[in-house]
Amino acid sequence: MNYTTEIYESPLIGVFATCTEEVALVPTGTNESEIKIIEDVLDVDVYSTLADGCTVIGSLIRGNSNGFVIPKNMSDKYLVDLGLKATSLPHKINAIGNIVLANDYAALVHPDLSDKAVELISNALGVETFRGTIAGIKTVGMAGVVTSKGLLVNPRVSNDEIEKLREVFNLEVLTATINYGTHMVGSGIL
Repeated sequence: MNYTTEIYESPLIGVFATCTEEVALVPTGTNESEIKIIEDVLDVDVYSTLADGCTVIGSLIRGNSNGFVIPKNMSDKYLVDLGLKATSLPHKINAIGNIVLANDYAALVHPDLSDKAVELISNALGVETFRGTIAGIKTVGMAGVVTSKGLLVNPRVSNDEIEKLREVFNLEVLTATINYGTHMVGSGIL
């Protein structure tokens, strides 16, 4: 069954929120009815917070059941105060939610990340981490959505990329658009 909701009257919920198998982070000011939908549909605990004053939590951070990766200049206080583990990524490319696609078993990251950054992400999330693209797009965190149960990606994904995604995540690769034709599926799905 499909469920829809908005955050700040926007269907781009993946830009404003992020979700693991256990928790979802939504920006302060998210309507209680939207929080309830996320809690009930995804069966996760939902926390309202700001990422150093920013509402675009989904674009800025990425996590799994082992922890979260945050940009280099961002305080981890908002996550630590919630009892969550956070690791800072010291890299010039720092919209972590945009550049990391991860679940509890693997991660795919922006191909231009340094070896040090890839290793840090791997250690922080406790998963094997690979570089790659989806549909030739380097911002893999917005070009796809992955959980422990499924993987949905931009419909322009190549056959070679599909094969790599299958190998990385050991999941069937599904393609779709969201929000009436948007190819960046990570921007609108948790």
